[in-house]
Amino acid sequence: MLGKLTWEAIPFGEPLPIVSGAIVGLTILAVLGIVTVKGWWPYLWREWLTSVDHKRIGVMYVCLGLVMLLRGFSDAIMMRTQQAIAIGPSQGYLPPEHFDQVFSAHGTIMIFFVAMPLVIGLMNFVVPLQLGIRDVAFPVLNSVSLWLTATGALLINMSLVIGNFARTGWWAYPPLSELAFSPDVGVDYYLWSLQISGIGTLLTGINFVTTILKMRAPGMNYFRMPIFCWTALASSLLIVAAFPVLTATFVMLLLDRYLGMHFFTNDAGGSQMMYVNLFWAWGHPEVYILILPAFGIYSEVVATFSGKALFSYRSMVWATLGICVLSFMVWLHHFFTMGAGANVNAFFGIMSSIIAVPTGVKVFNWLFTMFRGRIVFTTPMLFAVGFIVTFVIGGLTGVLLAVPPVDFVLHNSAFLVAHFHNVIIGGVIFGALAGIHYWFPKAFGFTLDERLGHASFWCWLVGFYLAFTPLYVLGLMGMTRRLQHIADPSWRPLLLVAEAGAIVILCGILCQIAQIYVSIRTRERRLDLTGDPWDGRTLEWSTTSPPPAYNFAVLPRVETIDAFWHMKRTRQPAQQRAYKAIEMPRNSPAGFITAFFAVLMGFALIWHIWWMAILGFLAAIAVVLVAGWSVEREQEISAAEIAQMERAR
Repeated sequence: MLGKLTWEAIPFGEPLPIVSGAIVGLTILAVLGIVTVKGWWPYLWREWLTSVDHKRIGVMYVCLGLVMLLRGFSDAIMMRTQQAIAIGPSQGYLPPEHFDQVFSAHGTIMIFFVAMPLVIGLMNFVVPLQLGIRDVAFPVLNSVSLWLTATGALLINMSLVIGNFARTGWWAYPPLSELAFSPDVGVDYYLWSLQISGIGTLLTGINFVTTILKMRAPGMNYFRMPIFCWTALASSLLIVAAFPVLTATFVMLLLDRYLGMHFFTNDAGGSQMMYVNLFWAWGHPEVYILILPAFGIYSEVVATFSGKALFSYRSMVWATLGICVLSFMVWLHHFFTMGAGANVNAFFGIMSSIIAVPTGVKVFNWLFTMFRGRIVFTTPMLFAVGFIVTFVIGGLTGVLLAVPPVDFVLHNSAFLVAHFHNVIIGGVIFGALAGIHYWFPKAFGFTLDERLGHASFWCWLVGFYLAFTPLYVLGLMGMTRRLQHIADPSWRPLLLVAEAGAIVILCGILCQIAQIYVSIRTRERRLDLTGDPWDGRTLEWSTTSPPPAYNFAVLPRVETIDAFWHMKRTRQPAQQRAYKAIEMPRNSPAGFITAFFAVLMGFALIWHIWWMAILGFLAAIAVVLVAGWSVEREQEISAAEIAQMERAR
């Protein structure tokens, strides 16, 4: 009846997961209790859980990413602490089996459920506003995408207390991920959570490609779009091209595990290296799926806080498109040591160096934008400046690793760990934090506290260098990655410095939590009454803060790049006063209900509870069909209502 699920699946004999699960469970119960006592359920259901407004969905994506950042960072602290104390005779506090789960969960969560929700959330909130339109192309599909991503995050967190997570690293290479070496449900948690969330991400990519190509404001041709819209388009194109590769790869691995097939079993005619090729054929474009929207954020931030138009707009666009194409030609540098041959290694080494050229173009564009600008060092600008320095270092170490002979020495070492985090933290996370600070007043109508924002930035920057610069040195000294125990006591000082860096980053996260709390408490004196607190350049700043549900009462006419800046300088009104009725999509519970059944289906597939899996699948399909055939999808806002709301605003 319950498949493989028994009481033995709950690790009663392991205090760490039980205590962690209890803390998470009690926190969730406390939140649910407060919501119930306060009577907030009708409001949450109406305004958030069933909303198809791109702005609400964007905020929920960002909230999911920030919550999962706490979860993923807790794994990072545990790993750093284990390595700092498990040296010589000491074995530390994490047994090998648990340590393997921790580093596997850390990588999976930070890539799929922190970085992805943060950049997709900002794209959701900002892109329709910058395009001068009222919503994305498929609003209900947008809601489904969000809740499928949340489903994957929930399934991974369930593995904390019911069963276990994969012990394979976040790539799940065969044969380690095959049944012979991972007979428990850990790899199944990994595969089904990423399959379900991956479907949501693919739907998001389709949605944004359609939105950007087909739904721009009157007069906004491609070369009048803000750079953030270009980077969102490039990222979405990569999602549409790359995520089906990951989905197909995981389907083959699932068939190996569930039906005894041998796609990746060398002894039975399969090929383990085929998995590695397919995974990284998705995996390296994934790096650019994450970093390209961050590049767009930095472009908006640097131009706004330098008081200048972005230097050489067209070269920035072509560099973005160049990265989009070249990102599919470099995947093999992830396994130069796997015996592909000198000619193949040489080709991918050269391509990996070439892709640094358009990235360098972007760095020079940002520097020339700041040159002789009237720079204002707000928190978003600090993150942008910190990113430029940090990312250039990460890029240089990446070019170094793109040289096959060097990679033969450094492959699988702590040097590679430092390089990857150099790019992801210094690029994606700094970009997401810059974007959150930059667009927060537009989303909520008041600015964030700058003093705590500055403190958070310096903790992140200093903590990052303390945490990962020692890993470059340790990698050159021969330390490999994923070590649960350190045999060489001479590495202890550098590992202690890395531990100190993780603690400083924790201080930065605590500063951000305090910043949000203080900003909410003092919001009355930091209200954004103009809708344009930064003297912005693009159309999102022409609306009120927060924007109305319909974004623009009258769609703006765009005549140049930086449309709102042009309107302000030529004294053009942002909107006319001849209002017409507007049709907006109705709220839909389809996304939330689909996710509920997707959780049941995913959990049942993990534990081989076949009747529950079939019912969950059929119910999810039924919800999608009912939503698809619904005829009452839109509601009309009359011209009189719009006029009244606009006068009030």
